[in-house]
Amino acid sequence: MNMKLLRKASLIIVLTIGFSSTYQCSSSKAVTQSFEEPNSFEVKPVVFQEWYAGIKVGGTGMNVFVPVVDKPENVTLERIYFRNLEGKLVEQGNKYFALLKNPSPYYTFEKPEKPADYPFDLNDEECVISYKENGVLKHMKIAQVHEVAGTYYENGPPTIYTPNKEVLASIDEEEE
Repeated sequence: MNMKLLRKASLIIVLTIGFSSTYQCSSSKAVTQSFEEPNSFEVKPVVFQEWYAGIKVGGTGMNVFVPVVDKPENVTLERIYFRNLEGKLVEQGNKYFALLKNPSPYYTFEKPEKPADYPFDLNDEECVISYKENGVLKHMKIAQVHEVAGTYYENGPPTIYTPNKEVLASIDEEEE
């Protein structure tokens, strides 16, 4: 009888230690990220376009297009986080563009592994845009990113800083 009681006590102690250490580990890893809903500007539907380059070192990636309306001077869009990739947003007119290059050396459109330091848990249709408003870094989450037809770059990966207007796709709001 003492053996049964000792086994039960040992089992309870082991389970208690196991649950408490699991709870402590998971609570220390939980990162709470607050998202802002910008009041000073509006983001129209965000779209992305997969691409692949025709030369051996070209690889694959995505162009992301972020149309912005009524953005004041004190707001600067900084970075975009999408499908475990991160890129700088570059302003051109009332639109922002980002070039996200797949780190894989192969021609693949598979979602890359999430880096250990990647700050967000997002599904494949979501992205996060970081922006500064009056010098304060903020984040907004876009719940639905839309895909447009992919493209092929014959002479290597695209560069977002000197866009070829004939190749980059863009979605403009239709006139009403």
